[in-house]
Amino acid sequence: MPIALSAAPPALPKASDLARDAATMRSERMPMVVLYSQAGCSYCETARSYLVPMSAPEAQGRRALFRQIDIDSDAALVDFTGTRSTHRAVARTQKARFTPTVRVFDADGRAVGDDIVGMRLEDFYGQYVENAIDEARSRMGATD
Repeated sequence: MPIALSAAPPALPKASDLARDAATMRSERMPMVVLYSQAGCSYCETARSYLVPMSAPEAQGRRALFRQIDIDSDAALVDFTGTRSTHRAVARTQKARFTPTVRVFDADGRAVGDDIVGMRLEDFYGQYVENAIDEARSRMGATD
C-alpha cells in the first residue's frame, strides 16, 4: 500500500526577536512585512500562499524581511524595543485583532501605510503587498 505524503503548508519565519530584525532592516534599508495569523484560519493559509514565495530572497532581491506573529500563541517574542514578550501580547499591543492582517514596518517599528486586512480581492493580493513594500522602501530612502 503506498504511503501518502502530505505537503506541509507554506510557512513564514515566526517572529522571535523584532529588535534584532530591526537592526538588519536598518543596515539593509528594508522594511518588514508581518503576517498576523492564528490557528485554524483558512484565509491565513491563503495569505501565506502569496507571502511565502514573495519572501524568498531570489524572488525579491531581498527587498523586505517577512515574519509571522500568531495572535493566539504564547511563544516568546522580543518586541521592537527589546522587551521580552509573547506573540499574543505583542499582537494585542499592536492592535492586530483580525486575521489575516499584513502590516509593514520600518526599522523603528512604526507601521508604514495601511494594513491589508482579510483576503480582499484575492486576485490582487500580491500586488497590494508589493505596493505596501514599495511605499515602505520609499519612505525609508531605499533604492532598488
